[in-house]
Amino acid sequence: MSETPAPSEKPDYTLPCSECHSGVMHLRYITYFTWLNEELVTVPNFPAWVCDVCGRREYDSRAVSWLNTLLNPSAGRRPARRGKTKPSDLDRPRP
Repeated sequence: MSETPAPSEKPDYTLPCSECHSGVMHLRYITYFTWLNEELVTVPNFPAWVCDVCGRREYDSRAVSWLNTLLNPSAGRRPARRGKTKPSDLDRPRP
């Protein structure tokens, strides 16, 4: 019979390390640092795979994509209109 973790416990997922080939990559939550223009941005509790031997870090691709969306200068802005529709064309009644 296999043991299942209690609902409050998170299972520890692991992967072999692609750098040292000796260690195991464990999912951890670390502080992520990145530069945005001239400012240092820190993100606490960022998911990363960390090797227990060499310390290599591989960041979760979904989390990086989410962070890039948040840090994008055009985030929250309406997309520019595409096509040749003029605002005056929108006011005209259709036949």
